[in-house]
Amino acid sequence: MSPAFSSLDELGDGYGFRKIRTPLGVTAFGVNALVYPPGYDGFLHFHDTQDELYFVHRGKVLVEVDGETRELGEGGLFHCEATTRRKLSNPFDEDAVVFVVGGKDGYVERDGHLVDPDDAARRAAFGKH
Repeated sequence: MSPAFSSLDELGDGYGFRKIRTPLGVTAFGVNALVYPPGYDGFLHFHDTQDELYFVHRGKVLVEVDGETRELGEGGLFHCEATTRRKLSNPFDEDAVVFVVGGKDGYVERDGHLVDPDDAARRAAFGKH
């Protein structure tokens, strides 16, 4: 499949799930966005085999997991293994947008390659102060 581009607005409107995987042709992992309205009470859930990573793109959410409750703001991250029971809610006064990536069977080691060898020094310096 060729590269694919979209936006959350193009993938739906209103509150709820934005399915990303199929419209963009992603086959290596699951990926969705969740758009929560203010005051949304989430649901406790778990998965059989798919671990998940949540990234708060906009707003704030409340995460309940293993007897702990934590507020995550923009840029916040939360990872859990498949069978971990978790709940994400938005008890706050603004919309929340959460990006969710799920997968199983582990990490694929670094396998990236630079196309232009002249970029090596610039790549090595990226993020160093």
